[in-house]
Amino acid sequence: MAYETVLTMSASNIKYGFGATSEVGYDMKEYGAHRVMVVTDKRLVDSEPVGVTLDSLRREKIDTVVYDDVSIEPTDRSLKEAIRFSQDGKFDGFIGIGGGSSMDTAKAANLYTTYPADFITFVNAPIGAGKPVPGPVKPMIGIPTTAGTGSETTGVVIFDLEEMHAKTGIAHRLLKPTLGIVDPNNTRSMPRMVAASTGFDVLVHALESYTNLPYNLREAPPNPAMRPAYQGSNPISDVWASKAIEIVSRNIVKAVQEPEDDDARSNMIIAATFAGIGFGNAGLHLPHGMSYPVSGMVRNYIPEGYPPDKPIIPHGMAVVLNAPAALRFTGPARPDRHLEAARLMGVDTSHASKDEAGTILSDAVVDLMKKLGMPNGLSAVGYKDADVDKLVEGTLPQHRLTKLCPCPFTEDDLRQIFLDSMTIW
Repeated sequence: MAYETVLTMSASNIKYGFGATSEVGYDMKEYGAHRVMVVTDKRLVDSEPVGVTLDSLRREKIDTVVYDDVSIEPTDRSLKEAIRFSQDGKFDGFIGIGGGSSMDTAKAANLYTTYPADFITFVNAPIGAGKPVPGPVKPMIGIPTTAGTGSETTGVVIFDLEEMHAKTGIAHRLLKPTLGIVDPNNTRSMPRMVAASTGFDVLVHALESYTNLPYNLREAPPNPAMRPAYQGSNPISDVWASKAIEIVSRNIVKAVQEPEDDDARSNMIIAATFAGIGFGNAGLHLPHGMSYPVSGMVRNYIPEGYPPDKPIIPHGMAVVLNAPAALRFTGPARPDRHLEAARLMGVDTSHASKDEAGTILSDAVVDLMKKLGMPNGLSAVGYKDADVDKLVEGTLPQHRLTKLCPCPFTEDDLRQIFLDSMTIW
């Protein structure tokens, strides 16, 4: 097998600062857009961030249509509905405003109106055909209202494939937003559990991209067009990931418990962007791969602060519930990385043994989970040991993520990690 020797680094342009959203009309005009689809959800459509966005577009006399039927945790069905809407609307620009769900829906609408195709065409293999995006898409701006997904920086669309009861996605660097507007004003109204869940998504993004398989130990693609968006840990992504680990660890508790603290809130949203740049090029591994069936197979769980009419295990929650056990498993593969990540989280590792690396990092994550009221494992969100085989089955096809695990694993290994995640402390 020939190993990779080349790293391709890409990220969205970023505009950061309090009030940056008010410039979105100017930015869209600069990109040459005349008719724009603003993609958001029903809880946000009357919010200040959406209002500021629409006012800015009107000032620049840009024809604007709002689409507010985004599904929180999108499905293939909800994405197809947005795609049909965008195809009928003949838009030449897109704005996704909200959490990752809104931004990812805008990316999908942009992709399939630019390159009409069967939906499965661009979906990651082996679930879909995994075809690369043929060329540039239309201008798209991502405006996050949560400090979590980093979707404003990445070329990734995540959704639930309803027939499988598991998440999958579309990933290509050409899907990255043309611009990400990172405005701390837009996160003021996040409910406490939303802030905690999205904050843990940031942390685990950074931990996974920092500890995953090095890019030069990944099999080389047959040609440059087939080089994946998720390439493995690398010297450039390491800078963004390590800084994100440090910033989140210092700010997440205050940002959740004291939402009026502008410094903590602004630090969290910029950390989300940093982590997005990191994992958008380095990729992720087991905690995210395992989270997809956890979210997709939800039964009755409804966390505080989320819509009461739809059971949901929020993405960041699903990720962090698997993280402690997964990090204990991967620790022996890259102990120096796991110890350094723990040090960045504030742990004194000066006398730590490499044999303890995974456990030390896992314990640091658990400490934050306890402080912020995360559920105590998968059993607390409705799963039982009898569900583990189905959870493993839903994880195995997530090759885009699992192939970047820093160590080989078997189905039995996955089964044990899920069992160890049932109760965490």
